[in-house]
Amino acid sequence: MKKGLLSLLTLCSFYFTDAQVAVDTTGTLGEGFNRWTIDVYAGQAKGIKPYAVGYYSSNPTKYFGGQINSFGAAARYMLSPKFGFKFDLNYDKFTDQSGSGSLPFETYQYRLGVQGVVNAVRLFGLEESLGRFGFLLHGGVQMARMHSDVVNKDELNGGLVVGFTPQYRISNAFSLLLDVSLFNNFKQHLNWDGSYAAGSENLSGQMITTTFGLSYSFGNEKIHGDWAIIKDKKDKEIEALNSRIGEIETLMNDADKDGVPDYLDVENNSIAGVAVDTKGRMVDKNNNGVPDELEKYIDNSITNNNNTVMSKGMIEQLINDGYIAAYFDKSVSLPTPGSSDNIGFILNYLRNNPTAKVEISGYADQVGNDAKNQKLAATRAENIKDILVKAGVDPSRLTAKGAGIDSSVDKNSEYAKRLVRKVVFKLTN
Repeated sequence: MKKGLLSLLTLCSFYFTDAQVAVDTTGTLGEGFNRWTIDVYAGQAKGIKPYAVGYYSSNPTKYFGGQINSFGAAARYMLSPKFGFKFDLNYDKFTDQSGSGSLPFETYQYRLGVQGVVNAVRLFGLEESLGRFGFLLHGGVQMARMHSDVVNKDELNGGLVVGFTPQYRISNAFSLLLDVSLFNNFKQHLNWDGSYAAGSENLSGQMITTTFGLSYSFGNEKIHGDWAIIKDKKDKEIEALNSRIGEIETLMNDADKDGVPDYLDVENNSIAGVAVDTKGRMVDKNNNGVPDELEKYIDNSITNNNNTVMSKGMIEQLINDGYIAAYFDKSVSLPTPGSSDNIGFILNYLRNNPTAKVEISGYADQVGNDAKNQKLAATRAENIKDILVKAGVDPSRLTAKGAGIDSSVDKNSEYAKRLVRKVVFKLTN
């Protein structure tokens, strides 16, 4: 009988080694996992009842008995990451233990079980919390062939089995396991000591096993199937969709706020409020290098409300006294659309006074980090300089600098802070 069991185990080992990972067709799995697992184990099988008078299953003076009398192997296949089934083959030998006070006896049995398996860690979503630890639940039916030397008789028994299996993964493919299983036979005429059971206990038997062993998972994946990281296909689709949305958002960024996305904008620093074409270029129909929106300030004389031509001295005073300024929104380094007129005013003056030079000073409000505000003030000045250079002004005529933080207004007043987020101009010729 033992030789037959070993032959069957060997045959199963070759069969399972050649098994291929099943292709999932449910649409629930995004990545594969190793479905096949082979377990080998040994430990203690303890018959609970029935026993004849004078026979005992263990030494009452010891907690664990200390008898290694159960050996087995199991092949498991997981239908999904949470549920599967297994076949197990086992051999148990029952004898009296030294010092137990029991009369001497010896019986043995071969068991075949078919059980359902639940990966409780996955079932309750505890993969990240438990790490290398695992926990399986199992239950099913078993058939056993029991032999008694006392009556020289073999008997077939059958019943139910339930158990649990803590695990610890020691490498990618191997894990240690501890299994505790409880068996209840509904057809058992023999006592565990090999004699016939009393009529009150006939056709009933109970046994518990505690075994330690090694689990090996194999397939196309590198890690043990009970620990494989498996993503739902829908999650992968959502991740891909989020990635595409992120790419679209990046493409749709509009740094200079001219209404043309950056990926289409060939002039990504146009003046706010100045008309642009579909490529983000400031409209210049006569190709003279000056945007049409600003050119009106060059082509026309600057007049006051009474249409009286302003003197050069009045214009310079307006510039130097800070009446002509470009303004900015909070934390923004490009001017507001309403600042186009004042930038055009400066451009007009410089075009009509070719020797004039201008110092451009940027300011920030006092809200937030001082170092960031200092940098923002300097960036604002540089951006205004770039706008004038692109409008045709020689860079050597322009000096840009950060003037820092303007703390002259109430920092709790939003309207007051708008007045100090600015760039002002000073003529240096």
